Amino acid sequence: MKLILQRVKWARVLVGKKVVGEIQSGLMVLVGFSSQDYVLPGKKIWELMQDKLLGLRIFPDNQGKMNLSLEDIQGRILLVPQFTLYADCRKGRRPGFTESAPYEQASDLFDKFTMDLKSKWTGVELGRFGSEMEVELNNSGPVTIILDSDDFTS
Repeated sequence: MKLILQRVKWARVLVGKKVVGEIQSGLMVLVGFSSQDYVLPGKKIWELMQDKLLGLRIFPDNQGKMNLSLEDIQGRILLVPQFTLYADCRKGRRPGFTESAPYEQASDLFDKFTMDLKSKWTGVELGRFGSEMEVELNNSGPVTIILDSDDFTS
């Protein structure tokens, strides 16, 4: 699983011309699953990724230092499914996506991740899985953090 966290002043997702998810201060998170991630729900790493998302101290305190977490600022989360996080660009010019989870598996994982995160945090909005989306955001800082489940397993 890969999570790309962007600290935002605001973010929104449009499908067609309709806003389907929108937040003010918080995190816009691109969420991608590999074909091997079907084993993650219920495992320690699943919980760790959610806890990192909520607890990373990447928001400024009164002195402008990154000392506050999403929980500290009572921020919101916009989750955006993003299968291209597992693009393989090693050969040629067209990315391959064989490492990305298949559609149904990724959809189930995204739904489970969303449900589990919402059980911990009320301020969660969503992009629309499987849709052509336009993502708009104001990246504050800019701050962009990559969390990869492979980095926490050995």
